[in-house]
Order: sequence, then structure tokens, then C-alpha cells
Amino acid sequence: MNIIFMGTPDFAVPALKKIANTADLNISAVVTQPDRARGRGQKVSYSAIKQTALKLDLPVLQNENVNQPEFLEKLKKLKPDFLIVVAFGQKLSVELLELPTYSAINLHASLLPEYRGSSPIYRAIIDGKKITGNTTMHMGPGWDDGDIIYQQEVVIEAAMTVGDLHDKLARSGADLLVKTIHDVAAGTAPRQQQNDQQATFAYKIDKSLGKIDWQQSAQEIFNLIRGVNPWPGAYTDFAGQKMKIWQAEPVINPDFDLSQKAKSGTVVKADLKSGLLIKTGNGLLAIKKLQLPGGKKMTAHDFLNGYQLKEGSILE
Repeated sequence: MNIIFMGTPDFAVPALKKIANTADLNISAVVTQPDRARGRGQKVSYSAIKQTALKLDLPVLQNENVNQPEFLEKLKKLKPDFLIVVAFGQKLSVELLELPTYSAINLHASLLPEYRGSSPIYRAIIDGKKITGNTTMHMGPGWDDGDIIYQQEVVIEAAMTVGDLHDKLARSGADLLVKTIHDVAAGTAPRQQQNDQQATFAYKIDKSLGKIDWQQSAQEIFNLIRGVNPWPGAYTDFAGQKMKIWQAEPVINPDFDLSQKAKSGTVVKADLKSGLLIKTGNGLLAIKKLQLPGGKKMTAHDFLNGYQLKEGSILE
């Protein structure tokens, strides 16, 4: 079967590799976003998918707008049986979606219709979900609202970060995609419309999402810290500096009177025995790993060994 694969970031890499290594599937082209200048030096770099495709000796096509007539003609000449889309980053026209013999299929990292949009993995962690998963669907003209083919649940473990969950979903999603392709081609795959009334949305995130609001509960802040690790990272203001918090956990049965009228964000313990404990809007949060500007990540124990942080100090 002849496949055009469309994807861009790391999440799509396991799917590309899995399809490329499946004997009866032939990737005639890999379509990815144009090369971008990144970083302080503005050095041009390839997308994760382009890097992978080149290593696999697969032909790569790039265009700022894949819906342009000239580009569509290129794809049409490839006579695809399937268009496989994984985190590509451009909206596809109806004409493009109708190119393949069988279907244009998308892998989406949520149990649709929950978390339509660009950031479903972040939202699942931040919202404190215990279960999420992958969905394969027939693509339509809307955003993530196509008919569902298969869904596969994935358990979110207690200390899992968004980075951990991203990798787990990417791996399991690759297997689900190959099954989907085979079953759709065989005519044995199910098809179910989404219930739009049950839809929720996971909009694109930015760096501001990582700002800790100490008025929230310890559990909510714990979820946020996991949900923005490794990017953009949770942070708070410490003595005029931006302190990043990489790991923390709610304190169970704290040895502290939570009825005391300390402000949220107050350091209630800062010693090597008790650790670094912060009062939140509901409960205490123990900071386990942090980072100061220009420094390396360090444990709270190492931080307390080297810095004088007085109890009663406020994190903003």
C-alpha cells in the first residue's frame, strides 16, 4: 500500500519508523514543515520528522502551504492509498484529504472528543487525569472532529511528566496506526461519529502557563509542575529571581497547622530534615528539585545546603 506521511515533531517519529518498517506499507513521500531558524544563533534546523526520513532514505517534501495547487499536483502523482497525518501543523484542504484511495487518517493523542486541539498531552496531566489515550480517525474539514476508527487507553502514572506521557503515547500510537491502516484497507475497521456536545479543547500553550499560582491547591500545583516538564517548565519568583520547579509532591499529613494565617506561597519549612515546604491554597507542597537562573538543576537538599532561605519567606 502506498502512503504519504505528514508530520513534523518528535511525537510523529515512532509512527514514521513503524510504518517504514512494515513490509506491506510503502512510504512514497514524507511531508513536513519547512526548515526553520531556531535558537539564539538562528541556525536553520530540520524538523524531527525530516531528520528521521533522511536517515530512512525516504523522499521529503516541504511547503509553507501544502494546499497550493502546484504542491497538490505533486502529491496526486504519487497516487496514495493513504494519507497519514501525525502532528503535522497545517490545516488540510478537502481536495487534499480526498487524494488517497482509502482515507486520510490522523493519530491524535487523546480520547476524542476530549481534548481536541494542539496540546492534549499537556492538558491531560495538568487537569489531573488518570487515563488518556490515542485516537485514530478519518480526517474531515474541521479540527479533530473526524469519525473515530480506534481508541486505545493509556494509564497516567502518579509522577508522570508531560515528557513521559508524550513518549508513551507516541510509542503506543505507532502500533495503533499500523493496525488502523490494515483494517481500513481490509474493510473491517469500525467507524463512529464524534459527539460534538462532549468535546473539550486543548489550545496551544505558551511559556506563561508555567507560572505557579500558589493560591491553587498542592495537588493542582503538583499537576502543573508535571504538566509543563520539560517545556516550558514551572516557575515562581524567589527574591527577584525566576526559580524553576522541576519536581515536587503534595505533603500527606503535614506536621504543620494549616489553619495558621500564612499567605499562600509562604515557606513554612526550610531545613535539611523537613525539606523545603511551601504553603498553597490547600495543603503543603514539598519541592524536590529546582533550578535558579544560570544554574543547574539541583535537589532541594543541595539548595538548602548552599542558600539561606528563611522560613516565612514568600514565593510569588
